[in-house]
Amino acid sequence: MKMYIVTVFDKSGEKIYEESFEATDNAEAKKAGQKILEENNYEDYTSRVTSPAGELVLFHR
Repeated sequence: MKMYIVTVFDKSGEKIYEESFEATDNAEAKKAGQKILEENNYEDYTSRVTSPAGELVLFHR
């Protein structure tokens, strides 16, 4: 398992939420990141999910 990070920003660019989670690959991390955003009502905010290698797995603006 690899550690991924979901980060959410407000309109000014300030970080308002960040959570680490584990996934086996980027596809699983993308689904898990989307679920975290939905569960915390952040689906309409600018957000990203990054991999341990710094890859952008998911980005929403």
